[in-house]
Order: sequence, then structure tokens, then C-alpha cells
Amino acid sequence: MKAINLEKMLPADIPPGEKILWFGRPEPVSFWRRAYRADWIAGYFGLLAAWNCTSAAIDSGPLAATIVTLKTLGLGAAALTLLAILAWLGARTTLYVITSRRVVMKVGIALQIFYNVPFTQIGSAALRGYSDGTGDIPVALIGGQRIAYLSLWPHAKPFRFAKPEPALRCVENAREIADILAQALSAAAGEPLNAAAPAKPAQTDPAYAATATA
Repeated sequence: MKAINLEKMLPADIPPGEKILWFGRPEPVSFWRRAYRADWIAGYFGLLAAWNCTSAAIDSGPLAATIVTLKTLGLGAAALTLLAILAWLGARTTLYVITSRRVVMKVGIALQIFYNVPFTQIGSAALRGYSDGTGDIPVALIGGQRIAYLSLWPHAKPFRFAKPEPALRCVENAREIADILAQALSAAAGEPLNAAAPAKPAQTDPAYAATATA
């Protein structure tokens, strides 16, 4: 874990007895490709360029086809560049923290917001790994707790609009981080770790109600 200013890791001083187990940020390239859907955008503009090229070649000849293809690819490159800038800024300003009692997400490029997700409100955690070693770790909330999908995006499990799941997106060494979270959830629930079933949440602690604070 790289050194990060401790004053900015949590929305308030860490309470007695709570320990920081891990902290980190999204990996920028993976964040660009998966959270900002750069692969899909590239594929879309590639297909669009092929379609435009074929249509222009039939209607107006090779020169027109070349011009329209270059224009389409240029628009695609501009879109991907903009997404790359947003992804880099998003990754740089995001901070994920796992403590012995909660998951904290500091997100926002222009306005920094802290989301506290206490273990008492986490029903389960999952892992989606990628070929480059990064991965997503979404957590399912229980007890009627809900954070709006648009408020969380892109730090949410994709396309879970009805029941949004906060997620640590595109983190490096995702499997190790998922193990840390699983062990912390089990320890907080006072039960031995069982890989076949998620840890049951302990009783709700009012001091760790899910919050969003600037």
C-alpha cells in the first residue's frame, strides 16, 4: 500500500479499537476500460467506421470512404481520450479503505464525498477478477439500506439500478483484497471464516450507519 495522507483517509478520526486493514485506489487503465467502458466505445466506433467506409465507398468511391473513415476514427479517438482523462482523474481522487468495522469510499473529482458502509449493513461481498489481475469487489447491502446508483457511479456494481451495490472498482491484487474483506467480515460477525457462505452481519451499530459526507 502506498503512503497516503492519513487525514484524508476517513471522514473523521478513527474510533478506538478500529484498525485500517487496507487502502488503495483503482488502477487507471483498468478503470478506463471497465468502469468507463472504453473497450465498448472503441468497439462501437470501430464498427461505425467500417459501416461508414462501406457505405461511402459504394456511394461515392474510395476517396470519400477514406475521408469519412478518418473522421469517424478521429471522433472515436477524441471520445476515448476524454474518457481516459476522466478515468485518470477519477482513479487519482478515489480512495477505498477497509477497516475492521467498515468499508469507506472517498469519491468525487470536483467534490469529495465519503461513503461509510459498515459491516453491520453488508450482507455479502463478491469478487469479479480480470485477466490483468485487477478486479471489482461489490458489497450487497441489507436492512433496507440503499445508496443511489447515480451517486455511486462508477463505484457501483454495473447495471444494479434497483438495489445498487457499492463496489471497489478495478483494484490491483483484487483476490488478496477480497480475502482481507472476507476475513474482516467474519471477524466482525464473531464467526470462523467459511468460504462457502458469507459472514452474517452483527447487530447494527448506530455509530456506523451508512452515510455520505462531503
